[in-house]
Amino acid sequence: MRILAFETATEACSVALYVDGAVRSRFEVAPRRHAALALPWAEALLAEAGIARAQLDAVAVGVGPGAFTGVRLAVALAQGIALGLDRPVLPVSTLAVLALSGRPGDAAVGTHLVAAIDARMGEVYLGRFRTGADALVEAVGGEVLVAPDAAAQVDDPAALGIGTGFAAAGGALAQRLGLRDVYPDALPHADALVRLAARDFASGRAIAADALEPAYLRDRVALTLVEQGKA
Repeated sequence: MRILAFETATEACSVALYVDGAVRSRFEVAPRRHAALALPWAEALLAEAGIARAQLDAVAVGVGPGAFTGVRLAVALAQGIALGLDRPVLPVSTLAVLALSGRPGDAAVGTHLVAAIDARMGEVYLGRFRTGADALVEAVGGEVLVAPDAAAQVDDPAALGIGTGFAAAGGALAQRLGLRDVYPDALPHADALVRLAARDFASGRAIAADALEPAYLRDRVALTLVEQGKA
């Protein structure tokens, strides 16, 4: 199984290559440099592994939620490569990637993880996950865009908070949820993305490249683009 993955939905830029269980990756906190880094990194990883693009089985991508420009870039890269190769794509939630990236390595099976990304404008993107028996993560419910003080409560006192959403508004989200252990510096990493994508590929969840769509959550972004088109 050979999968190339892109994750650029936050200030972190990351690319990974999965080849039969082995993962190579690049990662850098590089605001506004994603477009310059992502594709050269992908080519470098393929060269290091001795893999040609045509030998890929699929292309994976973090589809958001996150920064509009970053999400759009990753989707465009993945879709363009997949269409050119006539390969399927594997869309993966950036919040799921974040949960796996920031989760402590010794987290037990069943650990409740709350992943949150600072969405600005007084809101966070939030998703809930649990550590699975396969050492990956599984979603628990849907993902939302919410003000920290309006987030639904967590019943599990041992839940972990992961992501920049826990640093927003003076840590209001952790206080609201009553979480003691938070990792507010965690960012999504493509090596986590590509492992989730490999599971999805093995489960038959790949989709056609032309069916790939981003997950913005903030409806106002789409409305603004329509308005700009009419201007």
